[in-house]
Amino acid sequence: MFVQDLKLEFYNVLVGKRILIIVNYDIDGICASKIIQSLFKYDHMLYSVVPIMGMAGMQRAYTENRDDVKYVILINCGGCVDIVDLLQPDEEVVFFVCDSHRPLDVCNIYSDKQVCILGDPATEETIPSFEAIFRESDGEDSADEDDDEDDNEEEGTTRMEKHANRVLKQRERRTWENERDRIMFDYSQYSYYGRSSAIILFELAWKLTKDSPDLLWWAIVGTTEQLILGKIESSTYTLEIDNIQSHVSRLTTKSSDQTQTHSASKITFENDLHLALYRHWSVTESMRNSMYCACKLKLWTLRGEKKLHELLVEMGLPLTHAKQMFNSMDLTLRQEFHQMIEKLAEKYGIPDIVYGSFTLNYGYRNRYSAADYVYALLAILESVKHDKTPEDCFLEALDGLSKSHKSILTAGIESAKLLLSAIFRQVQSSLEAHQVHSAGPFFYFILNEENSYFSYPFGLTMLAKFILNGYVSTSRSRRAPELPLIVSCPVDAERGLCLLVGIPPVRENSPKSFFGKAFEQAAQKSNSVIRQDFFEPSLIQIRQSDLTRFLDTLTVLLS
Repeated sequence: MFVQDLKLEFYNVLVGKRILIIVNYDIDGICASKIIQSLFKYDHMLYSVVPIMGMAGMQRAYTENRDDVKYVILINCGGCVDIVDLLQPDEEVVFFVCDSHRPLDVCNIYSDKQVCILGDPATEETIPSFEAIFRESDGEDSADEDDDEDDNEEEGTTRMEKHANRVLKQRERRTWENERDRIMFDYSQYSYYGRSSAIILFELAWKLTKDSPDLLWWAIVGTTEQLILGKIESSTYTLEIDNIQSHVSRLTTKSSDQTQTHSASKITFENDLHLALYRHWSVTESMRNSMYCACKLKLWTLRGEKKLHELLVEMGLPLTHAKQMFNSMDLTLRQEFHQMIEKLAEKYGIPDIVYGSFTLNYGYRNRYSAADYVYALLAILESVKHDKTPEDCFLEALDGLSKSHKSILTAGIESAKLLLSAIFRQVQSSLEAHQVHSAGPFFYFILNEENSYFSYPFGLTMLAKFILNGYVSTSRSRRAPELPLIVSCPVDAERGLCLLVGIPPVRENSPKSFFGKAFEQAAQKSNSVIRQDFFEPSLIQIRQSDLTRFLDTLTVLLS
């Protein structure tokens, strides 16, 4: 069931209770959990936070904590699976689901109070009606048939008529089941994303009059992650930032009425550039390692490098300055940088390099864009090593959101530079070596050796998007923009496992992915062993020995 009044039907229900918060391993989830934790701390509420990376992790987290709590909050997890069937909770346990993954599971939608989805059903795409997907069980149907038979016998109905009635009921049921299967396939065939969970929980804080610039900033970071990772369309992002701007104006006015200190946060809306970390990097490195700019200018080629130099010259930005750290550039050049690049964007084929975003200012010299935070936190989440567990990375990212832990953010930005540089080098070598192959209905690229940067979902997904956009920008094939890409990378040599991700075509205006269902069907038809444990259905683990057979079957399936 949907819960729309978050203050009365969600937050007030939890006051005074012990709560378990299970959070998916993504930036929007981390920002949302940071917001709800701030609210709980304000009201001195008892809670536990458990980060997870998949459905197995969610089951384990609940099993280990089920004795202590009756109220569970699932952030960016659980919405797309039948929670009651998966977790087998006691009847008095209530799950509040704040999940941006779509489509939502129909059992959760039509749950009677045990599963409560935070959101408005009016904003969801067409949800199947209850009557179209649920009906009385087979046992009840059989009982009805027996009753009918008893009645018919009393009336002296012949055995042939009874058989005809039974056949008619079975035929009606089969027809209904076929129609239900069709409706469910249409509803669940694509995976996509809804509103940021961080935004939803910030709006709760606003309604509770407990919002602040810090909470708003975390909501902005969660929304920006959706844009940068291609989870939502740019038009959806534009509509959301219009909503966010009203909160920025309100909180700015509220803050200006109070005594300001140099450490106070100030959020400003401005036109920014789709250049990764340029305020903390050199202009040339930022442009080279930003997917949009690199793919439009083909910066992995000599011709692309020459075009970049021409752009810098026409901008009036000397190469020596462009190769310096941005903060070390001449002040006048820094101030005019936006205007210079915006003026030449159309001429050099990068018209969408400007977009609306937010920056955070605090102290005397601390200025970060929301995208800076996203890249830094992505790098932190990707930094899993032998001595550093995913839980450690999650807590570090959580701390990195706080102004008091600036050193974590700074280290994250430096790590993000290494990650983005590694992605660009891999794209460059892959395209130069012609390692992107066509299988007919899709492209595929297979990494043959383990790479720590691409062994986790974020790094591999960013690499796949970069490779697909780069390949399409250089391909002469008219079909190239219409084909998706599949990328795989070994992740566990001892067990022979690799991580595989599917990316929608470049030409698709919508980031919806059909790979979840396609992977599931291909695995069944090829008898391949796959693990669809992630909450993103287009990400799977598969045995390397099954990979060729799996891709061959997928080719036939999608042809």
